[in-house]
Order: sequence, then structure tokens, then C-alpha cells
Amino acid sequence: MDIISTIIPIFIIIFLGIFARHKGFLSQDFLHQANRLVYYIAIPAMIFSAIAKSSLKTQFHPGVILITLATVCLIVPAAWLVARLVDIAPSSKGSFIHSAFHGNLGYIGLAVAFYYLGHAGLVKAAIIAGFVMILQNVMAVVVLQFYSRDAGSSTNLTSTLGSAMTNPVIVSALAGIVYSLLGLPLPVILDRSLTILKGMALPMALLVIGASLSFEKIRLVFSSVVMTSVLKLLVMPAMGFVLFKLFGISASDFIPGLIILAAPSATLVFIMAEQIGGDPDLGVAAISISTLVSGLTYGIWLSVG
Repeated sequence: MDIISTIIPIFIIIFLGIFARHKGFLSQDFLHQANRLVYYIAIPAMIFSAIAKSSLKTQFHPGVILITLATVCLIVPAAWLVARLVDIAPSSKGSFIHSAFHGNLGYIGLAVAFYYLGHAGLVKAAIIAGFVMILQNVMAVVVLQFYSRDAGSSTNLTSTLGSAMTNPVIVSALAGIVYSLLGLPLPVILDRSLTILKGMALPMALLVIGASLSFEKIRLVFSSVVMTSVLKLLVMPAMGFVLFKLFGISASDFIPGLIILAAPSATLVFIMAEQIGGDPDLGVAAISISTLVSGLTYGIWLSVG
């Protein structure tokens, strides 16, 4: 019952975003500005507040973080092998592999963690997400640059990697970790300001995700999208689940990591494909399909965990 009551409300809001855009309530300009507001202010405020007020001695689990990071690394050669076996077009290989490992942690993963596990689960998931985001962004630049149609542009590589590493979610997670380690209490005024800001983070994020989904070009890349979505939503979390079990980590500790691994493809898959020369059509199709299907796959992984 907890799984159903967690997943369905999240996807009701996502579908509400789709409906609102279809009816013209949300213009493209509003979505652009709302996304910036969530990405640069609301989500970072939520993450910093959650981690800064936590005790890392009890909520930081190195084993879970290492296994989660290892799983993200392991899915890359698996996706590369699939791309070779099914003969994915060279111009699409980078985005195909990228879609298989780069998860939407800030908008979807943390929302599931919060509504399923509560504040304590959000803290654990946010700490894991901070490390995973750093790895995802570095790997994304390397993979896309390798397969890029205009590979060899060091300026493109350097600027994109620099932009990825200043991701506000990463910065807020690291800042929260440092603040927590210092053992400083949050001033009341700052705490209440962050509480107001974080209240709009997840609802607005889910609406924006729903309103941003696009299904127009899926039929052109359908088989590729199905394969990369299977890798992202089923194979990758399955790898993590097996490793967590093999190393004897309890479910209460590894579920936040499993939620992070099971997140659908991130919106950055499309953005970085455009910046570095991947396949934007495959990227936006993978984001749209994996986001909707993740409602079912999250139910599977939460019940197994």
C-alpha cells in the first residue's frame, strides 16, 4: 500500500503537467522559467536543508555509495555492448549509452525517496545523489565527446564539463555535507526561509517534468528507446540490487541507493546531446518513455527492496 500511495500521487502530478500544457495553461516560456526556478533555487534549497540538518555519522553509508557508483560504471559497458550488437547508428551511440546511465535524480529520484521513505530517506538519497551526479556528469561528457560528430573540440569538452560540475544540485549537496560535518545549527531565519523554498521544489518539479515530455518523435527511434529504457530502469537497478545483497547491506540502508539507480533518464540527456553532438531526438524520446514507464518499474523495485 505504501508503494502505491507513493508512486500514484507522483505520477498524477506528472500527468497533470502533461494535461496543463496540452490545454495551454503552461506556455513554453513559463516552463523555461519555472524549470530554472526549480533547478537553481528550490531543489538546491531542499537538498541543502535536508543534509545540513542531518547527522552524517548515522546517515552516511560508504558501502551503499560505492556500490551505487560502481553500478553506474558497470552499465556503461553493458550499454556499449548492446549498441554494438543491435547496430545503433554511430551518431546515436553516445546518446543511447548516456540515456542508459544518467538518471533524473533531482526531480524524480528524490521525490520518490521523500514520499516513500520520509525525511530520513530523503537525506540518505540526497547524499548518494550528490556523488552519483558528479560521476554521471563526468561520464556523460566523456561518452558523448567520444561519439560526437564534431569530436576533438577541447573547448567544447572543457566548457561542458565545467558547466556540469557546477550543477546546483551537486553544489548544494556538497555544501550540505560540509555544513553537517561542521556540526553547526541552521539559524532560525535561514531554516524557515529554506522551508518555504523547499515546499515548492517537488510539486513544481513534477509539473515541469510532465509538461516537458514529448512523444512526437518516438516512432522514429522506438527500438533504441525501448532498449535503453530497459537498461536504465531494469538492468541497472538489478545490478545494484544484486551487489547490495552480495555485500550483505540491509534493505533499510540500500533502498535509497536503489531508488537513485532506478530513476528514469535525465533531462540533461537531451540538453547535452545538443551541446556535444549526440542524438537529441533519441534523448527526448528516452526521457519521455522512461519517465512514464518508471511508474511501473519503481513499483517493482520498491516491492523487491
